[in-house]
Amino acid sequence: MFNQLKMLFITLLCGVVAGWVLSQFQVPAPYMLGSLFGAWWLGKQAFSFLPKLGVPRWFHVAVILGISTMMGAAFSPDMSEHLVLWGGTVLAMLGATVLATMGGYLYLTRVRGYESPLALLCSLPGGQAEVVAISRDLVEKDYVVAFCHLVRVVVVVCLIPLLLVFSEGSAGVTASYVSLEKLPSVAELPLAIFLQYLGLSLGGFVLARWLRVPIPHLLGPLLVSSVAHLTGLVELPRVTEFIVLAQITIGGAVGARLSLVKTNELMGYFHDALVNTLIVISVYCLVAVSLAFFGGMELMELVLAFIPGGLYEVTVLALLFGFDVAFVAFHHTVRVLVIFLCLPVVGRFLGGGRS
Repeated sequence: MFNQLKMLFITLLCGVVAGWVLSQFQVPAPYMLGSLFGAWWLGKQAFSFLPKLGVPRWFHVAVILGISTMMGAAFSPDMSEHLVLWGGTVLAMLGATVLATMGGYLYLTRVRGYESPLALLCSLPGGQAEVVAISRDLVEKDYVVAFCHLVRVVVVVCLIPLLLVFSEGSAGVTASYVSLEKLPSVAELPLAIFLQYLGLSLGGFVLARWLRVPIPHLLGPLLVSSVAHLTGLVELPRVTEFIVLAQITIGGAVGARLSLVKTNELMGYFHDALVNTLIVISVYCLVAVSLAFFGGMELMELVLAFIPGGLYEVTVLALLFGFDVAFVAFHHTVRVLVIFLCLPVVGRFLGGGRS
């Protein structure tokens, strides 16, 4: 336990320092990008006095419980009718998911000569932990699957802030800093708010475990918090410190995992993973641009709702940049759930042999 705490402390400290430095230059999403690249760089250094960097599972789950509850807080009683209106964009997003998976799969099989099971698992745009877990039973090179998904998440986390700069200009970046500063601090919250957060987080998790809901630490608090806010039972604010902590935790976890990748061993797969990622992302962005152009919708909001960069990561970016978190979270939750429910079918389909 002591080693885990030391590992966590160094990782978070690295994220705080690197994030603060980037924030002085008005870099978008400074703490997420700072912790990612800071942990990646520091983890690669051969300092004997440093522990292995990373975020322990128990701490990561605790942060996800809070993020999920905060995602649910984005819903409100007057939003019920919006859920029906989002049906069209959800269908477009699911269509993009099929096209993106096919595009990545065809590239890896036809151009790069991958075996079908390995190519399909590398191309599935979401459910990272579940896809990596199932790949251990289906292919020999499960580390390639993990690497492809890690590259996708890293590219999206780095790409979204840059897209914000290009689409919104410096005003968009400044607005993200202003919106974060306007959020209440932990010290300003009454005890009742803390108890409501705790009750929704833990209650949702326990209920989801009891009902055997997949990904209970994410979907449990998200669903319970969403229902509580849609019905007007509670109204929880977003908290400045927690959004910063979420950025550092998510960025630090990705950066630490990236630092463990053996450069020489996996450089041969980097090109494949990067091109596959760009194909998948391009399909989603093309569909988002089409909807924005023909439907008169907010482009960056659609990109955030569609782009498969990890549900936690993209939702935190939506919170940070002031986009419609409910819209973004709803689309990503549907995508992850559909992929999760399809995994047993994929497993049976690919279960013949190992590649």
